[in-house]
Amino acid sequence: MIKAVFFDVGGTVLDESREFASWADWLGVPRHTFSAVFGSVIARGLDYRETFRVFRPDFDLAAEQAKRAAAGVPESFGEEDLYPDARPCLTALKGQGLLVGLAGNQPAHAEAVLRSLRLPVDVIGTSAAWGVQKPSPAFFDRVVREAGGDPSTILYVGDRPDNDALPARRAGMKTCLIRRGPWGHILDMPAVAGECLFRVDGLDALPGLVARHNAAHG
Repeated sequence: MIKAVFFDVGGTVLDESREFASWADWLGVPRHTFSAVFGSVIARGLDYRETFRVFRPDFDLAAEQAKRAAAGVPESFGEEDLYPDARPCLTALKGQGLLVGLAGNQPAHAEAVLRSLRLPVDVIGTSAAWGVQKPSPAFFDRVVREAGGDPSTILYVGDRPDNDALPARRAGMKTCLIRRGPWGHILDMPAVAGECLFRVDGLDALPGLVARHNAAHG
């Protein structure tokens, strides 16, 4: 049975479109150009930060984040950036008596912002706070510990087959791929997708899928 469901953050519960647009504005490039380069970087399997270096070869993300904060345009997000189906899905899973968590690669400021949203979750974990990033096995070991220690009872939900589904599966978890956001649409790893327990285009259907799975395996 599934006893805990953990979600990636960006591209899964958080729509990063506004954040990407703000970076294009900060760099002084057209938003559609930034998006096109971003997609090309993802399609080649490169780190997303290479997108910024296409426009500014000496780009340093931490330094630029500090500059943005000093200029009064910090990188941030809010309730309006959650996918509309995110909060209802989390609420429904909590209503099934499951442990629900968020665990994703996010910068230092993100955890405080996520907590301020008062989402119906039991655990909020970020790479900055945990000191380890996906797809490192140590990240998913931490998810297992936070969920009680039995990976076979955990469902990990994410938009990336490489950073989410594959390492979570290797850690012994069940997995769900959600097809949205740039990675969800561009990265194609059929073998990884085929090993997922669920594949969805949004989070509306997930509570029902989990409930039916648990009813069949209870």
